[in-house]
Amino acid sequence: MGGEYRGARANDPRGPVRWGAVDLTLFTLALFAGSVAAGMLGALTGLGGGVVIIPLLVLVMGVDLRYAIGASLVAVIATSAGAAATFRREGLTNLRIGILLEVATTVGAIAGAVVAAYVSRSVISTVFGLVLLWTAWTSFRPVKPGAIAETPDPLATRLRLDGVVATPDGPRPYRVRRVPAGFLVMFGAGVLSALVGIGSGIVKVLAMDRLMRVPFKVSTATSNFMIGVTAAASVGVYLHRGQIEPALAAPVALGALGGAFMGGRLLPRVNVAVLRRVFAVVVLLAAVQMIYRGAAGRV
Repeated sequence: MGGEYRGARANDPRGPVRWGAVDLTLFTLALFAGSVAAGMLGALTGLGGGVVIIPLLVLVMGVDLRYAIGASLVAVIATSAGAAATFRREGLTNLRIGILLEVATTVGAIAGAVVAAYVSRSVISTVFGLVLLWTAWTSFRPVKPGAIAETPDPLATRLRLDGVVATPDGPRPYRVRRVPAGFLVMFGAGVLSALVGIGSGIVKVLAMDRLMRVPFKVSTATSNFMIGVTAAASVGVYLHRGQIEPALAAPVALGALGGAFMGGRLLPRVNVAVLRRVFAVVVLLAAVQMIYRGAAGRV
């Protein structure tokens, strides 16, 4: 018994996607399974899973890019909700840093969601592919533990952003640096999140880890706390434009939420170096495909 799935491409001039009843069931199950993996990866890396979900939807499932972005933003919210609670219990999240920087990312997300309405799918696909390339490159770069600053940063001290993180050698204090620069980068992360449908966690993690000198696991946990708020700021705009498809968003969000809970429990015990390399290879392959499709106008 055949049916018509008027989902991600119902308003696309290329026509709706047609699925038989069995095909639609398999589609939903495959989408759920892929989202579980994406949610787990998003929680472990602080990226929100969007860098995996969007290539999965567009390249594998054949979903229209704008609807894939809408579903991904919903999944980012679910991933953040699932992982943030676990990381908070583990004592990894720095709430003061997260709340401060979220002001910049929220404003950026609203601006990016508005801009996205005037940008073509090909441009968005190419931009997303370039973001993936940069993500893969930064994941391959070795991370050197930041030395504890001898003198505290006056602004970070005034805002009480410094903290302590647990390590195998015992509690290790850290001092936050370059708060204004981090705030500015977070605005750009918000714009990027709304434009290409990711939590822009890679930008947030790198800004905190490399620029503000926050330990990597604290950066990852704090990024997970932030990305859900960033996505929520822009998802309302996509909902207003009718680009949130429940048949896509529901399995993606549920799968990402389950994966985020699992990833949150694994992070304190995972080998971050190995995770970075595996992640970089997957992202690199997706980047090449997204750039190619964007350049060829096939999204």
